[in-house]
Amino acid sequence: MKYQVVIGLEVHVQLLTNTKIFCGCSTRFGAEPNSQTCPVCLGLPGALPVLNKKVVEYAIRAGLATSCSIAPRSIFARKNYFYPDLPKGYQISQYELPICVDGRLDIEVDGETKRIGITRIHMEEDAGKLVHLETMEAGEKSYVDLNRACTPLLEVVSEPDMRSADEAVAYLKKLHQIVTYLGICDGNMEEGSFRCDANVSLMPVGAEEFGTRAELKNINSFRFVKQAIEYEIERQAEILDEGGKVVQETRLFDPATGTTRSMRGKEEAHDYRYFPDPDLVPLVVSGDWIEEVRSSLPELPDAKRQRYQAELGLPEYDAEVLAASRDIADYFDACVALYPQAKPVSNWVMGEVLRALKEDNREFADCPVTPRLLAEMLKLVESGTISGKIAKTVFDEMYKTGKEPAKIVEEKGLVQVSDTGAIEKIIDEVLTANPDNVEQYRGGKEKLFGFFVGQVMKASKGKANPALVNEILLNKLKG
Repeated sequence: MKYQVVIGLEVHVQLLTNTKIFCGCSTRFGAEPNSQTCPVCLGLPGALPVLNKKVVEYAIRAGLATSCSIAPRSIFARKNYFYPDLPKGYQISQYELPICVDGRLDIEVDGETKRIGITRIHMEEDAGKLVHLETMEAGEKSYVDLNRACTPLLEVVSEPDMRSADEAVAYLKKLHQIVTYLGICDGNMEEGSFRCDANVSLMPVGAEEFGTRAELKNINSFRFVKQAIEYEIERQAEILDEGGKVVQETRLFDPATGTTRSMRGKEEAHDYRYFPDPDLVPLVVSGDWIEEVRSSLPELPDAKRQRYQAELGLPEYDAEVLAASRDIADYFDACVALYPQAKPVSNWVMGEVLRALKEDNREFADCPVTPRLLAEMLKLVESGTISGKIAKTVFDEMYKTGKEPAKIVEEKGLVQVSDTGAIEKIIDEVLTANPDNVEQYRGGKEKLFGFFVGQVMKASKGKANPALVNEILLNKLKG
């Protein structure tokens, strides 16, 4: 490709607070339209905003987790523009003095690590929402729902450091993982809790000056981000190849067609006529508060992956899967605390636990097999009370009923058979029933050993002690 792609992302993170940023209205999703409003978020004359302290705490958490500097003094500004769902005619945001600056995220693409700079993270309020409906009587009508107006957001603005759609998606996924780990955002992209604007431009390879950028607005899935950026790269390359000029504008992505279309000319900062909000005093954050927030941060994904490999001896793949979300990691950590053998726990969490939850469409918080129950079951396997195969039956029953594993084993008669006489009898019956296979094994076809083990376990209904089966069977086959 003769053009260098340049991408920067502006990510809007909806904060997981109970109330809005400047008033006490609920932020609950899915309520009746305009049922969660008050004079402040409706923009009524004389209504004064009061800053939600929890929003500031969450902003500090995000800044610390992305290696930002936390400003001891920041200022709220009015961003002036007109839109039907913006009742005040301006949005309260931050401009010249944001709360977090100069951060970074390290991403991995194609096995290589790349550092993406974060210019700023600032707090702001969300606008409302337009609902477009078509009625039989009047055709299409647009309705305004202001429940979302004044909902707290963080805007995370990256440096234009990304050079492909894959890098942009990797950055987004890493940021999504961090804000959900921190507990400041639910990360629900379908509900708009985590969405991004992508600034995309092309310049000739070797050039130093960036090309004219187009902004792709409000994309709410990783797949759509990749599609939108890749389409925009093709569109701009075609314009440049034909000798044309890319227009600076805001464009919308249409998932149905996989294309972008022009929405409006791209505004610059001066178009918004920013000025300090006279109703809000400067925000002063003390060093003590910053350190208090820092001490409350959870172990973040990168550190967790490193610990799983270095301290617990897990393979890289296991560490990657287990640290992928805080729910999985917390469940795994709780199991290991009760049964300190990381690899067996990892196998069960990545295998049976994840499988059952996926099939049942459940979250870890609702898993009937608690870390304690899983640990108790693994202890039964370790003691030889049940075999690994029987453990799967016990797990399924625990998942259905929530019963103690020992009780399930007792009720269903699942105790592992370790009596050598009983196992020897079963093996003799299997060998007698398969004389041809015995002869082939003794003639050098040693792969048949697995067949014999399978037959013995089947005859014992999975209860025979596998170690004893292997030992006795091997001795008998050798004659």
